[in-house]
Amino acid sequence: MAEFTIRPARTRDVRRIQALLEPFVQRRILLGKDLVVLYEATQQFLVAEDADGELIGCGALHVMWEDLGEVRTLIVADGWLHHGVGRAIVDGLEQNARTLGLSRLFCLTFEVDFFTRRGFEPIGEQVVDPDVYSQLIRSPDEGVAEFLDLAHVKPNTLGNTRMLKRL
Repeated sequence: MAEFTIRPARTRDVRRIQALLEPFVQRRILLGKDLVVLYEATQQFLVAEDADGELIGCGALHVMWEDLGEVRTLIVADGWLHHGVGRAIVDGLEQNARTLGLSRLFCLTFEVDFFTRRGFEPIGEQVVDPDVYSQLIRSPDEGVAEFLDLAHVKPNTLGNTRMLKRL
């Protein structure tokens, strides 16, 4: 089995994360992110590197609320699919979530089978109580808008499944 390591992202990884993201943006699987947004989120990312130091995967944990986080921008390079890279990244993000005190993880994905195997389940509309909703709706973050299923992000979410895991 090919070897790889998972580690926290560093600022020098950000351009490589964007390069990994770009083909998925072109295929309309993931939303593009400006370089400044990726730099601002550096500390949210874990990256996977192969033995030669090539970036082969990444994923981010975005805290949304006191008990709720989102797995975002989970990418595995095509040549590394089905080698445990995605599983290792999600495992690391879940550990980070637990360390932060989160008890639920959300994702918006086309990869329903992958996330189901990780313990996520499809969810409906009402995931937070009305008081939390009234606070979250103030967030300028597009991912939070997707989580809330707001009308202005519907084009971003078409075909995706909203999933949740209790930690």
